[in-house]
Amino acid sequence: MKQQVHILTSASGLILEGGGMRGVFTCGVLDNFMDRGIRFPYTVGVSAGACNGLSYMSEQRGRAKYSNIDLLDKYHYIGFKHLLTKRNIMDFDLLFHEFPERIIPYDYPRYASCKERYEMVTTSCLTGQACYYEEKHNPKRIIDIVKASSSLPFVCPITYVDGEPMLDGGIADSIPLAHARELGYANNVVVLTRNKGYRKPNKPTKVPPLFYDKYPALKESIRRRNALYNEQISMVEELESRGELVVIRPINPIEVNRMERDVSKLRALYDEGYQAAAALQFK
Repeated sequence: MKQQVHILTSASGLILEGGGMRGVFTCGVLDNFMDRGIRFPYTVGVSAGACNGLSYMSEQRGRAKYSNIDLLDKYHYIGFKHLLTKRNIMDFDLLFHEFPERIIPYDYPRYASCKERYEMVTTSCLTGQACYYEEKHNPKRIIDIVKASSSLPFVCPITYVDGEPMLDGGIADSIPLAHARELGYANNVVVLTRNKGYRKPNKPTKVPPLFYDKYPALKESIRRRNALYNEQISMVEELESRGELVVIRPINPIEVNRMERDVSKLRALYDEGYQAAAALQFK
């Protein structure tokens, strides 16, 4: 039985968590939304959520799935070989240049013409705080922002947006629900890539010696990342229990890890996301 969700008002928002390759769950959710013509006045994406959200905003149904599953199987763009050769666990040249420019072109004109708002989250290395960017008209800046949002600490290089050093948005704001509510979007759908009840280990994240010594505020944000994430999940679950938002998440603990390369697992998780979204009825 489909759950009725009354959210498509001017105060409706869509929040997309990251999670690396677990984001294929989100790909399934967004493809279902596109199949049904479901749009939100405001969407915000973090890391993998930012990448997948871009294809949703340009209404390129199936593009994110193709990038995350089919092209991963073809190009093997994740792995320690890239870390050794390019000091980056992912092939960013392929992901953020070859893919959108040549292999699976991104529809920048269509994105520029869409009426809905879209923000992508990064973390400033200088302040350790989250930055929220909207950009629809400058393709280079769009790529700079989404690349920064996806630059995982320790295994990806620092990326620059408008000359400021940035890393993964999930460091400072993994689930930007509070931000959406501060902007006035009180009626939200949150797409998570972990099952209900999941929490990160209740201990500070260790920052290896020599990492980010120039950026003490960033190091502190990395250390308290687990605690902040758990606080955000508790907020999501509390508002969900009160009927103040809708959460779409995997039902069971998933077997897909952040750097997963098993395409059969990825396809299964995509299908789960598609079906989870299909169970919601919007008015």
